[in-house]
Amino acid sequence: MVNEGSTLVTDVWIKNGHIEKIGNDLQPKEGCKVIEAEGLYLLPGIIDDQVHFREPGLTHKATIATEARAAVAGGTTSFMEMPNTNPPALTQDLLEQKFSIAAATSVANYSFMMGVSNDNADEVLRTNEKKRDVAAIKIFMGSSTGNMLVDNYVTLNKLFSESELLIATHCEDERIIAANKLKYPDADDASFHPLIRDAEACFASSFSAVQLAKKYDTRLHIFHISTAMELQLFTNMFPLTEKRITSEVCVHHLHFTADDYPRLGNLIKCNPAIKAPENKAALWEALLDDRLDIIATDHAPHTWDEKQQPYAQAPAGLPLVQHSLLLMLKYVKEGKLSLEKVVEKMCHAPAQCFQIKDRGYIREGYHADLVLVDLDTFTTVTRENILYKCGWSPLENEILPATVRYTFVNGEIVYEDGKINDSVRGQRLLFDR
Repeated sequence: MVNEGSTLVTDVWIKNGHIEKIGNDLQPKEGCKVIEAEGLYLLPGIIDDQVHFREPGLTHKATIATEARAAVAGGTTSFMEMPNTNPPALTQDLLEQKFSIAAATSVANYSFMMGVSNDNADEVLRTNEKKRDVAAIKIFMGSSTGNMLVDNYVTLNKLFSESELLIATHCEDERIIAANKLKYPDADDASFHPLIRDAEACFASSFSAVQLAKKYDTRLHIFHISTAMELQLFTNMFPLTEKRITSEVCVHHLHFTADDYPRLGNLIKCNPAIKAPENKAALWEALLDDRLDIIATDHAPHTWDEKQQPYAQAPAGLPLVQHSLLLMLKYVKEGKLSLEKVVEKMCHAPAQCFQIKDRGYIREGYHADLVLVDLDTFTTVTRENILYKCGWSPLENEILPATVRYTFVNGEIVYEDGKINDSVRGQRLLFDR
């Protein structure tokens, strides 16, 4: 069992969806199912704080059902999904419609973020009444689909000053990006992407968000940090529970660099862009010294045909939720980080950061969201075993030196050795606020 900074051999008893007891030589009760997990590693279920599952309206790319299946196959038991669907979740009614879809179709636990436009601040602030039931408010301080680019400082000041929920941001400065596009009028492949959506654009927007948060003492979380420059905005001088400003790094910014564009092209086109190798090195350093708090995916599937379009037309985003844990376990095997650190950044920290109730740890009384992994076998990513509706991955043909054997959601086996139990339904995440 890997949990709260230590690894030990023990038994775990699950009862009525919760962890009943942890201890040595627990004796099975009559009628119990016994899983002999000797040699395997039991982790808390992964909590992914940033995914795009595309429903409603963009279901040719993905659905909550399909991507939740991929998530549990990779050991992710809970997700928080973004509001830029079609229509975007810009009203309380539209937000609740997404919860209803997940309740009916998701094999993983779920929450959704309230969306912001330049002109819906009053509607957004109604989320204060549901702060125990909704993950966060999401502000795109950079481009997004639909009417979701928020660049009106009246709106921003109102939300940062009055929100009782965590505000999560996508930070890229559109004015800098627009100016960079003029510098590269002949940009015709993805290698131009980090030049157009450059480090300065990320830093300027992240700096602005941090200044607003400091002005109003807002609880701010900045998604997908991708540059060395931005790291000066974050600290490791306080424990996570005391931080008012936190940050996330995504697996693709830890794995790929701009050197991979000639090989993968639009398949790794994403916002913010994957950048030059020195940024990846700086992100790893900040992850290990706790300036970066959470590892997530920003899972954002598009169809294969959409990605085959010319660079300017190809959409940004890549699918990753099925392989995020396995990818980090690859770096454990390589000695880049410890297994305990993976659990801290992918399980404990999301639970702490968002104040999720009774999840993210292996503790008696907590929901039994768990994953059993085998570190002595290998998983090769192929079209045949990819579960995303889009049917492809930028990690295709990579050999990842671990295997997810079992995933438990609220005590139920939802994934076992390649098979998904589609009768399981996840629960709506609740928050201790």
